[in-house]
Amino acid sequence: MRSVLLGAPGSGKGTQAGIISDRLGIVHIASGDLFREAASRGDEIGRQAKHYMERGLLVPDEITIRMILERISAADCAEGFILDGFPRTLDQAKALDMALRERGEAIDKVLYIRVATDELVRRLSGRSICRGCQTPYHEVSSQPKVAGICDLCGGELYQRPDDLPQTVRKRIEVYFTETAPLIDYYRKAAKLVEIEGEGEIEEIGERLIDALPHG
Repeated sequence: MRSVLLGAPGSGKGTQAGIISDRLGIVHIASGDLFREAASRGDEIGRQAKHYMERGLLVPDEITIRMILERISAADCAEGFILDGFPRTLDQAKALDMALRERGEAIDKVLYIRVATDELVRRLSGRSICRGCQTPYHEVSSQPKVAGICDLCGGELYQRPDDLPQTVRKRIEVYFTETAPLIDYYRKAAKLVEIEGEGEIEEIGERLIDALPHG
């Protein structure tokens, strides 16, 4: 089973991809992790990715797709995988489909975690991070025992500029603008399933698993 998980920042996509991976025994492939691993390896493709990452630029589609294809060709992906963070654009989705088609394969299902914008802003703008150990906290769902202090290392908690409400709303707007054509593309291909993304983590996980062919 080859699947893609889509969702805006704050939708819980990474958490849910991990749950699906554990429950169904398929590999969770997060594009962000791949970039970091490639950069640390220092091979040709890793050096290329690192060149862009160090400059705060998006890694070009050609490099990203090569990394993804290399990863899904590994033996542990034989029983299936779930892609998290890729594809992000229509061009990436088409390139992925073309590359898989050349191998006689295809994406089976695309799950889109749907969460209202106001809820996404609430989730993201409530986040704070420890300056020391980088442990994340949230003013609603995971408060520290002492306000402003990390439970684990006693470090100071701070809010990143990316997590301020006005910045968060802009990030979400950009996501929806870029992703709308992608969602439409998979819907027309009859592969898209929209999943209600509000509720308890376990409850959302069950909805996602039930929507997959092996769920």
